[in-house]
Amino acid sequence: MEPSERVKAVPPYMFAEISKKIEEAKKKGVDVISLGIGDPDMPTPEPVVEELIRAAKDPKNHQYPDYEGLLEFRKAVADWYKRRHNVSLDADKEVLTLIGGKEGCLHVCLATVNPRDLTLVPVPGYTPYRTGTIFANGTPYDMPLLEENNFLPDLSAIPRLAAKDAKLIFVNYPNNPTGAVAEKEFYKELIDFATDNDVIVVSDNPYSEIGYDGYKPLSFLEVPGAKEVGVEINSLSKPYNMTGWRIGMLVGNEDVVKATGTIKNNTDSGVFNAVQYAAITALSLPDSHLEKTLSVYQKRRDLVHETLTEAGLSCTKPKGSLYMWAKVPEGKTSAGFATTMLEKAGVVITPGSGYGKEGEGYFRISLTVPDERLKEAMERMRKAIRG
Repeated sequence: MEPSERVKAVPPYMFAEISKKIEEAKKKGVDVISLGIGDPDMPTPEPVVEELIRAAKDPKNHQYPDYEGLLEFRKAVADWYKRRHNVSLDADKEVLTLIGGKEGCLHVCLATVNPRDLTLVPVPGYTPYRTGTIFANGTPYDMPLLEENNFLPDLSAIPRLAAKDAKLIFVNYPNNPTGAVAEKEFYKELIDFATDNDVIVVSDNPYSEIGYDGYKPLSFLEVPGAKEVGVEINSLSKPYNMTGWRIGMLVGNEDVVKATGTIKNNTDSGVFNAVQYAAITALSLPDSHLEKTLSVYQKRRDLVHETLTEAGLSCTKPKGSLYMWAKVPEGKTSAGFATTMLEKAGVVITPGSGYGKEGEGYFRISLTVPDERLKEAMERMRKAIRG
């Protein structure tokens, strides 16, 4: 069987490759500690689980769900955005239920990108922005995220013709993998850029609730004019420890939401109603739940920063996200350093090169590992780095 050209154009999914390396090391008897994937280790809040059980037992939820998602869930999303970001959303026209944010990245591309359209993709960046573009027969155009620019894209450096040929621009703050954040000044510039060039903004914001030292990450939609030019993808995966539940939302521009809904109507049958009812419960949880979670992640962030800095590595101390982004030792490549850590320390880190060429020279550590295992990983890495 000969796969399609779009399948041939997609590189191997990095985390699938990492999983293979982990299994190979385990077969050799290595006690592997994986800091590679941002999958929360803390359990889903108990009230959410209880609501899932209740709703799953109700026979009315055993049939096909609404394609757009339960109106009750979409209203809960709108209420949450109003409470959290002071953003007003029409639950019927400006909110669409997603099977997680990753799916949303693909379906937004299929809904808006024509063959050979450009999409402006951050590098380093989350790989589904690029693969979603390829599956839609578009062409990814790299936007370098450089440390000297606080890992924000320099919109003024995008060539005029590329900007005019672009259909979408992806942004993601708090950022994966760098942990960088964006403020209103950047989003104002982004909205002006999108307006001038007729480009749709896709703000991927699954870490909107993950901020440290009292920092509250923004929604792109908080800035006046945002809904006229774009949408935001969000998810319950990270703040509510629900990665396996596969529930998220696309919100914002009515036309983009409608077009994406048309794609989804013809490709999937929606999210199990019981999961949506459980998600409503999650969105109504008190702030104390999130504060407890963030206190755990902040302590882990501080531990990793202290360890890597003491070991002589340059490491940013992020204000948001679940990740630490650090430079590899001088003379090392990202892949080479990751291999060394696996072989000498039994620790899996993510090479920055897996996020695109601008990620070379860096590596990413996820904070979603139990405290004692993270401490053990840091001690192993410290010893391995110092030789």
